[in-house]
Amino acid sequence: MTARGIIIAAPHSGAGKTTVTLALLAALARRSLRVRAAKAGPDYIDAAFHAAVTGAASVNLDSWAMPGRLLDALAMEAADGADVFVIEGVMGLFDGVRGEPGSPRRRGATADIAARFGLPVLLVLDVARQAQSAAAVAQGFAAHDPAVRIAGVVLNRLAGERHGALVADAISALDIPVLGAVPRDAALAVPERHLGLVQAEEHFDLTALIDRLAAVAERHLDLDGIIASAMPLNIAAAPWEENFTPLPPPGQRIALARDQAFSFVYPHLIAAWRRAGAEILPFSPLADEPPPASADSCWLPGGYPELHAAPLAAAGNFRTGLQRFAATRPVHGECGGYMVLGESLEDASGQSHAMTALLGHSTSFARRKLHLGYRTARLLADGVLGRCGTIVRGHEFHYASLVTPGGDAPFAEIADSEGRARSPAGGRRGHVSGTFFHAIAAGP
Repeated sequence: MTARGIIIAAPHSGAGKTTVTLALLAALARRSLRVRAAKAGPDYIDAAFHAAVTGAASVNLDSWAMPGRLLDALAMEAADGADVFVIEGVMGLFDGVRGEPGSPRRRGATADIAARFGLPVLLVLDVARQAQSAAAVAQGFAAHDPAVRIAGVVLNRLAGERHGALVADAISALDIPVLGAVPRDAALAVPERHLGLVQAEEHFDLTALIDRLAAVAERHLDLDGIIASAMPLNIAAAPWEENFTPLPPPGQRIALARDQAFSFVYPHLIAAWRRAGAEILPFSPLADEPPPASADSCWLPGGYPELHAAPLAAAGNFRTGLQRFAATRPVHGECGGYMVLGESLEDASGQSHAMTALLGHSTSFARRKLHLGYRTARLLADGVLGRCGTIVRGHEFHYASLVTPGGDAPFAEIADSEGRARSPAGGRRGHVSGTFFHAIAAGP
């Protein structure tokens, strides 16, 4: 493998990791380098932006949810043939859950990925409200974990040249390279909504944004220095093993809901299902399309159905087609898909919209409450994610609340990242199942 890799991280969320990552990817691509990207952790949206810039799928690398052989295989496949492999971190560099006994690097932290693959870290420092004190932050991060090497820093949101000189002089005195200094610029901000950035496919001026970011990187980042600091991935050969897949395909021909209401699908799952011989058949509920009749299972992923509740409620062909499909074949919904499988969905204004009624629960986005964290699920019946008793690792991230349980049999027993049991979750009825839980990979 010829790729050299680097990780973009920060001390905390909101420091500008995504902006710097996209700017770097765009500028390197302008140099006609073969650039590939990945996202640490379970985020869907950032990975879609990576793909828009590089022209290649970006994968998730999650040290908590994924077994080591899956991490290695995904990293090797993603970096194969690239000149530069860029991994965008999640939260702060060392932020994650408690390490499991005997597995101190299984925390879901960006630092786990850096240590596993021996990759250097480019630390993005938001210095909008500090000057020389940023040097203490950089020094602390550089010394915190001997297995994680800080290759340099990028100063973000500088107020001006004098501000930049104060910060850069203090950090350079520590022998930590300053590899970029980006001024504060509202034009570089990527719009956000309640689950993160507004999705890449929704940007009417995405090409213009990418061009602006590339120009910023060319002007304000030391691209040659960043490239020189990248290192080969320290990884043993990890080809896909025969019959190994993170999760079994839910069918041979999988009808996959895919539009602005249903877009949260992990690329590694789709790729693994195809590798196992499954065929993916996309359809759009927002366009009032039913699942293709030739499919033998249907998957409704997460997304933003709460923003499209009215058109989904009016999509009669989709609703009756899905009901007809579910009479004889498996249908599974994750998070947003689970909401659409219920009786009704209350939007942010408090208006209730009828959903497909394949399960008995009702959900509300008006009664907002954040549900966030890694989850372990033990399946309570044979189904699309595996046999009864199978352990599946994943996460939960939504603001919608379950307002009416509905009385269906529960889908799984759920525990949090520390093994604390939560009440049985989700629902199953006939061929239909659903849960707020996003599945990432089978667990031990």
